[in-house]
Amino acid sequence: MILYDYVLSADCYAVRLLAALTGQRLETRAVDFYPGAAEKGAAFRAINPAGTLPVLVDGEVTLAEPAAILMYLATGTSFAAEGASAQEWLARSRHFAAALGGARQHDMLEVPGDIDALRAEGSLWLRILEAALFEAGEEGCGFLLGDTPTIADIAIFPHVALAPDGGVELGAWPRIRLWMRRLRALPGFIEMPGIHRLHDLKPEPGPDYGGAAA
Repeated sequence: MILYDYVLSADCYAVRLLAALTGQRLETRAVDFYPGAAEKGAAFRAINPAGTLPVLVDGEVTLAEPAAILMYLATGTSFAAEGASAQEWLARSRHFAAALGGARQHDMLEVPGDIDALRAEGSLWLRILEAALFEAGEEGCGFLLGDTPTIADIAIFPHVALAPDGGVELGAWPRIRLWMRRLRALPGFIEMPGIHRLHDLKPEPGPDYGGAAA
């Protein structure tokens, strides 16, 4: 399988991460997203007319939507997930990408945007995620769809982990921090440049979570 990849893309990282967690080999082909904008050129548009990353090519199969790629890689593995809840989280991942990813691109790549609105929207989705993790397990020991991780977690994780690059801090969200630790502890987990371990250096959130799930 070939992954057209940009190493600092959260969506590309989600694909690399799931492949690593499920023991699947990817041949990565770097695309000069920044500053070259190679994904907008004719050569890349012959592969993906939309000019977006990531793109996965597996024989005659070409997929260019992050959720579809994750579903494809998860087929037949413990990370596969079906049903309305899984679909909802895959859809929500695009909101995380738009808000938290938009703030990150504004701060790191000088992409124009209303940074205050992006950060506010990103914080809203973090609150929604915190509440969902509260509902998944009062002791903060689960994942989004139960006791085991699925593509729902993988689709969301990179955008959340990179939120501080866009000025959205994670210290106020103890269940999110614990959830991130659990994902990091999975066998086969791989790192990405820019995803910091600073939250791992802080004391682990205790059982008293206050009103974070409100």
